Amino acid sequence: MIGMWIGNPAYPTYQVFLTVFIAALITGLLMPLFIRLMKNGGIGQQIRADGPQRHLIKQGTPTMGGLIMIIGVVITCVIMVPWSPDLICAMLVMLVTGFLGLFDDIESVAHKRSLGLTPAQKMVGLITISVLFCLAAINWVGVPPTIRFPGGFPIDLGVFTTVIGEGPHAFRIPWLYMLFVFLLMAGLSNAVNLTDGLDGLARGTVLMAMLGMGMVAFKYGELPLAVFAASIAGACIGFLWHNCYPASIFMGDTGSLALGAAFAACAVLTKTEVISLVMGGLFVAEALSVIIQVVSFKRTGKRVFLMAPIHHHFEKRGWSENKVVIRFWIISAAFVALGFALYFQLR
Repeated sequence: MIGMWIGNPAYPTYQVFLTVFIAALITGLLMPLFIRLMKNGGIGQQIRADGPQRHLIKQGTPTMGGLIMIIGVVITCVIMVPWSPDLICAMLVMLVTGFLGLFDDIESVAHKRSLGLTPAQKMVGLITISVLFCLAAINWVGVPPTIRFPGGFPIDLGVFTTVIGEGPHAFRIPWLYMLFVFLLMAGLSNAVNLTDGLDGLARGTVLMAMLGMGMVAFKYGELPLAVFAASIAGACIGFLWHNCYPASIFMGDTGSLALGAAFAACAVLTKTEVISLVMGGLFVAEALSVIIQVVSFKRTGKRVFLMAPIHHHFEKRGWSENKVVIRFWIISAAFVALGFALYFQLR
């Protein structure tokens, strides 16, 4: 009865705002217990040896806090809203990608190194998740295999589609769009993972991006998806209480991969794939900085940045960790505002 009262569909904006509060409360209250559990088990983050030297004091900080964030999101969505096909697809993407990240974190902790699963193992997992999600979105939810740019310019990526069966029960495999969804999901998952290098940085930027995506989903008419995005934003708030500098817990790949994939899933389900790259502009910049650094070093033997991802570059220039984080939050908020403004050019 409590869940039915909280999820009153007569007040959708009330539901979305209350969702943020409930997810933040659940995550914030569960996290101290999880931190104690990790400390008692001696389970801590492994810090990369080639990173900034002042980060070495973070060695052993409890990790895998993303697990509690995921639990907070699931509980909040169960309480707040009936589950639609869109919500089920997005939730499954977050859960399965979270488990992939959890295996990565466990591997890292078990072998006492900053790297967990190999890139090939991660890629196989992300390919599987993105392909299954794309097929479900196309054949179950009814998402069209197109992408739209601001100004109304659409591109049909369903031109090479294999159709199995006939009539309303035909199963469609849009090969080009499936490739695009994989690139989007794998790219955003890894970009959020790369951003997760300073206390509070990834959580604050994901918080802003998911608030923006929640507004998009609400305008799109998908209240369950808006609640899902709002619950992730709320979970980020609850987690930030314990993750702000100096962090008491890290979310690990369990959280970063899951949140990046959830952001990509929301983009596909609301047909804002291109807009998501603007809203997540900071994630894109972090990923591009790594690509630029690697390509430059391999071709010329020179580094463009003092260290990549780019947030470490500014640390190397003498910025304090808090200064980098807050300024990157400001940049992320600007990207989200720009993306939401451009969203109205799609309609």
